[in-house]
Amino acid sequence: MDDTDPTTTNPEFYRTLWENDDVRVLEYKDTPGQETTPHVHPNTVMITLTDFDRRLSSGDQSREVSLAAGAALWLPAQTHSGKNIGGSPTHTILVELKRSAASGQPATLGPVT
Repeated sequence: MDDTDPTTTNPEFYRTLWENDDVRVLEYKDTPGQETTPHVHPNTVMITLTDFDRRLSSGDQSREVSLAAGAALWLPAQTHSGKNIGGSPTHTILVELKRSAASGQPATLGPVT
């Protein structure tokens, strides 16, 4: 792990549930108003366990994302920070793909529906 890994930059929000040579499964939890510092995600599948209302930021780019609980989405490799802008806690599972190219530069910011 390095200093851009979410479990290092934001250990109060991210924890590793399981890992092997191909994937790492993370759990993410926060409460309204909490925000993360910048971190990197490789190509990832995200599963929302609660409603998801966040502002994601990367450099001068920002995007608000609202998703219902039970969504499964592709999150292209990217660097971002996030803030819970909703009225309820966020709980998601992230399945990171280790063997894919992770440039840290997204084609789009946030998940792809």
